[in-house]
Amino acid sequence: MDVGDPRGERWGTRRFSLRGRVTMLAAACVAGAVALVSLCAYLIVQSNLYQQLDDNLLARADAAVNSPQVQTQLQQVPGAFLASADLKIGQLNGWTGALAYPQAGSPPPVSQNELDVAAGRRTQSLRTDKNTGTRVVALPMGHGEAMVLAQSMAPTKQALNELAVVLFLVGGAGIVVAAGAGTAVARAGLRPVDRLTSATERVAATGDLRPIPVSGDDELARLTHSFNTMLGTVADSQERQRQLVADAGHELRTPLTSLRTNLELLLSASRPGARSLPEEDRAEIEADIRGQLDELTQLIGDLVELARQDEPRELTERVELVEVVERALDRARRRAGEIEFDVSMQPWVLTGDNSALERAVLNLLDNAVKFSPPGSRVRVTLRPLGDGTAVVEVADSGPGIAEEDLPKVFDRFYRSTEARTLPGSGLGLAIVQNAAVRHGGTVYANRAPEGGALLTIRLPGAPG
Repeated sequence: MDVGDPRGERWGTRRFSLRGRVTMLAAACVAGAVALVSLCAYLIVQSNLYQQLDDNLLARADAAVNSPQVQTQLQQVPGAFLASADLKIGQLNGWTGALAYPQAGSPPPVSQNELDVAAGRRTQSLRTDKNTGTRVVALPMGHGEAMVLAQSMAPTKQALNELAVVLFLVGGAGIVVAAGAGTAVARAGLRPVDRLTSATERVAATGDLRPIPVSGDDELARLTHSFNTMLGTVADSQERQRQLVADAGHELRTPLTSLRTNLELLLSASRPGARSLPEEDRAEIEADIRGQLDELTQLIGDLVELARQDEPRELTERVELVEVVERALDRARRRAGEIEFDVSMQPWVLTGDNSALERAVLNLLDNAVKFSPPGSRVRVTLRPLGDGTAVVEVADSGPGIAEEDLPKVFDRFYRSTEARTLPGSGLGLAIVQNAAVRHGGTVYANRAPEGGALLTIRLPGAPG
C-alpha cells in the first residue's frame, strides 16, 4: 500500500486510538518502572550474594590456614582437609608447584595467581575460574606454601536465576494490571470525549444544536461547557440569520410587488392595440419605479453592510473619532439641503474600524436629516464622560420618538409609525448598534431638549 494512502492513515488512526495510546502509555510507564526496579533489585541481590560467597570463602580459607596438622597414614595434612566436603581444597607448594588435596575429593584449579601467593609474591588471590564455574581463593601458609580453596558458584547462580524468573513474572503481572487499569481509566476518562464526538457527529448530520449534559467539574467538563457555549453561539447566529432572512424577505416583498405592478402596467400599455397611458400617469409610474429601485438599492446595501459587520474581525486600527465624525459630516452635508449642523467636538482616540464607525455616525446624521424640517439645525456633540468613555450625540429638531418606540428603534427592520411613510430600509440604526457593540460600546435613544430625537453612541477609549 502506498505510504501516502489516506486509507492507511485512517486505519492507523483507528488502530492507535487515543484510548489505545493511553493504555499503551500506562503499560509502557509501568513496564519501564518495573524494569528499572527489577534490574536494580537483581544487581543488588547479585552483588550481595557474591559478596557473601567471597566473605564465606575467605573466612574458611583463613580457618584452613590456621587449622592444626593432622597425621594420616601417609603424611601430615591440615585439619581442614577433613572438613571440606562441600568445596575443593588443596595445599600448593610454590617451589615445586605440587598440590596436595584430600584423596576423596578433587583438586581445586590452580593458576599463576595461586603460585604467586605460594611463592610470597602476593598476599592473597581471589578469582573466578570460568572453566570449572568456581570461585577460587588462595592464602599464604608460610614456608613457600599456600592454601587454595574453590567453591562452586552454581547454587548462587541458581538463586539468581530463580530471582530473575520471579521478578519477570511479577513485572509482567504488573504490566498486565497496569494495561487493564489504563484501559479502564481511559474508557472512563474519555467518556465525555465520546459524548462530544457523538454530539459533533449529530450536529453535522442533523444540525441539532442542543447542549450536551455536563457532569463533574474537571477539564473535560470545562471542555463540554465550552462546546455548549459554542453550540449556543452557533444557534444564536443561525437564529439571527433566519430572522434577518425573514425580515429581509418581508421588507423586499412590498417594493418588489409594487415594482412588478408598475412594470406590468408599462408593458401592457406598450402592447399593440392597448390603450396608451397618459403622459402624467406614465411619468408618475416611472418616478415610482425609480423610487422603488432606490429603496431596493439602499436595502440591499444595508443588508450587505450588516452582514459585513457580523463577520469576526480584529480591531487593531487607531481611530481618531474627531476625524471619523468630520468625514461623516462632509458626506451628510452634501445631501442635507437646507439643514445646518451645530458641531462641538473634543478629541477622542480608540482602537477599531474607521469605516464601520464612519458608517455608524453617518447613519445617525442621515436619520436626523430625514426627520428634521427644512431650515432646522442638527446638533452633533463629541465629548468624554470622564469614566474612560466618550459619547457621540446627534439631536434633531423633528417630531421625536414616542416612548413606546424608544426600546425598539435599534432593532433590525423596525420602523415607527411616523417613519413608515419615509424612505429607508429600517436597518440604519441596527448598523449603528452593531458597530458600537463590536467596539465595546453601546447605543441608546432619548428625547432631545430641542424636542426631537437624541441618539447616542458611547465608546471606550482615551482622550486624544
